[in-house]
Amino acid sequence: MPEKLTLIIDDSPVSVPEGLTLAAAFFHMQVGGHTRCSVRGEARAPLCGMGICQECRVSVNGVRRLACQTLCRDRMAVRRS
Repeated sequence: MPEKLTLIIDDSPVSVPEGLTLAAAFFHMQVGGHTRCSVRGEARAPLCGMGICQECRVSVNGVRRLACQTLCRDRMAVRRS
């Protein structure tokens, strides 16, 4: 059984299994799978799963990343907006 990690997503602690990408963690958390909102407030989620579409952009510890290419690490701070 995989270890659990704690992510801080939009200032809230969330527990997810080890070994997931951030994009997979959002689906696992049942938050609708979206990683950010457009300027019009529309939910955005990964479309390609390999970094080409750039729809899964998030901020990880203050650095812009793609959720589909970023593995979860314990206590990482993630902002979806």
